[in-house]
Amino acid sequence: MPFLDAFLRLLRGAERQYTAQAGADGRVLRVGMECAYAPNNWEEEGATETNLPIINNEGFYAEGYDVQIAKRIGEALGAQIEIVKYPWEGLLEALNQGQVDLIVSGMVDSEEHKQAAAFSDTYAVAPTEYSVMVQRGGAYASAKTLADFSGASVLGQRGTKLDTVIDQIPGVNHISPVDTIPNMLERLHSGTVDGIVINLDSAQAYLNAYPDLAVIDFPDSDGFVLDFSGICVGVRKADTALLDEINAALAGISAEERRALMDEATAKVGAAQ
Repeated sequence: MPFLDAFLRLLRGAERQYTAQAGADGRVLRVGMECAYAPNNWEEEGATETNLPIINNEGFYAEGYDVQIAKRIGEALGAQIEIVKYPWEGLLEALNQGQVDLIVSGMVDSEEHKQAAAFSDTYAVAPTEYSVMVQRGGAYASAKTLADFSGASVLGQRGTKLDTVIDQIPGVNHISPVDTIPNMLERLHSGTVDGIVINLDSAQAYLNAYPDLAVIDFPDSDGFVLDFSGICVGVRKADTALLDEINAALAGISAEERRALMDEATAKVGAAQ
């Protein structure tokens, strides 16, 4: 599975600070991205009509919903977009050290994140919901509520709400988090954990790659309680003018276009198996 091979790569090579150079229109925006969170973002080999080169990972390109949103922000602001890859836990530091100008990487505007950055209006397709992915036909495939996962071993991603919300499950065996979504999926696929916490909007892409898995869609009253608005663009707190520009650009992307962009990204994940 070429996509899954690329999806599982960790950051290669030494990182260095990048300084924006004036493009043909005089403006460059460096976008920080994890490149390991399909269908929002992933890396692949070879240029296409829709992906963008990763400037600190030569020979690789960023693709996904976040990439397309970043491109539309660039078009609205008259700026060239450059993708810079960082591990998830390094994105906010990279932003505040000036290594990137904004983060477009499936990041939510949680209270913890808002201590380090300012956030745009949400650019998610729909209100963000979390659920649990399990093995199809397994012991927890018929779960209907969080309480049904009492005693289950549940895994999340380090440094994200996908990990911290696990403690809302009564009696859960909260497994030490791993660094990426692909690692979570591999652990669940191999049967070393009973479930992983995922964003429902991303679930279909994961099911395309792992048809032996299933997602539990909890009723609103029986699922996770989330303390954030949703997936947003992150900027430095001082960059208020840039934040206003980004919000104006996002307002110009209709709900229909957002859904189409996510559907296209999800389809690409499935085609890459």
